Amino acid sequence: MNDEKKKGFFSRFKRKKNDEEAQENREEPVAVEPEQETEPEDKPKTGFFSKLKAGLKKTTDSLKGGMDRLFLATRPIDEDLLEELEEMLIGADIGVQTSMEIIERVRREVDRKALKNGEELKEHIKKELLRILAEIPNKGFNLDHNPTIILVVGVNGVGKTTTIGKLANYMRGQDKTVCVCAADTFRAAAVEQLQIWAERAGVDIVLKEGSKDPAAVVYDALERVNETNADVLLVDTAGRLHNNPNLMNELAKIRRITTRDFENAPHHVLLILDAVTGQNGLQQAKKFVDKVGVTDLIITKLDGTAKGGIAVAIANELNMPIQFIGVGEQMNDLLPFNHQDFVNLLFKD
Repeated sequence: MNDEKKKGFFSRFKRKKNDEEAQENREEPVAVEPEQETEPEDKPKTGFFSKLKAGLKKTTDSLKGGMDRLFLATRPIDEDLLEELEEMLIGADIGVQTSMEIIERVRREVDRKALKNGEELKEHIKKELLRILAEIPNKGFNLDHNPTIILVVGVNGVGKTTTIGKLANYMRGQDKTVCVCAADTFRAAAVEQLQIWAERAGVDIVLKEGSKDPAAVVYDALERVNETNADVLLVDTAGRLHNNPNLMNELAKIRRITTRDFENAPHHVLLILDAVTGQNGLQQAKKFVDKVGVTDLIITKLDGTAKGGIAVAIANELNMPIQFIGVGEQMNDLLPFNHQDFVNLLFKD
């Protein structure tokens, strides 16, 4: 390819990346929305793959439509096509960094004449997405400790409380006895919502009415787990932890209590992220990872956006595994994340 044209292409995207980073680094208020308190209407049960397909439909339709427009049978694979392809990937919220990484590897294949047409190019992009997700270190979401202590963190409005209920329900389906701890004492509605979801999931709950001391609630929950021999303790924590020093100190206190009573606890720190927030969600995630010691991710509300590519961007840029994805409002709409199923569905005709 022409070196001068290639240089101009990189200059344009360097400016674009700088502009994007400047936009992302500006502090923007995060809308706090009340989490759903009403139980969704019962619908006929569907299989795992059907739920995943339905949940990713908006993203799949958007990505497939963009590629179909780009990959015309007679169109050559040139620098203009690669530039449009990169813009399309960024538009799907796959992210600037991840999109540039994909296109750079595609460009090397084009330069050595390994890709001859649009179909081969599409297949190579699919392989790149699979490679990116497969290379992320993932020890698996094991529940081998007795008990397994899990802290759940995330800003208000991402579906944290409802996800805890769905996660408890999923674990019950794995023949685990589960206890949830209502340690988000800074938001009155959170305790009530968690009570509702614990009842729906059929699991035990520990709370302290009127208490403003989350560490005290966790202490009581640890005692309950010891008494009942529960397999898993899910601890709800206050939202906005990433930018509130007082809440961060409370979380540190909670960690010390769990470590004192149980070896290597907490065994997982799950960060809940809302796919609809896109790049803002990525910035939230970076702050939590820096300050909280997140180990695993759950991406919610993938059914509500056409930019589900943010899941790839978050996992890649944080080098952290996604363990579950939320694809609907029903109790069984929290699915274990399988990167092969996810990518295959994005490219399914």
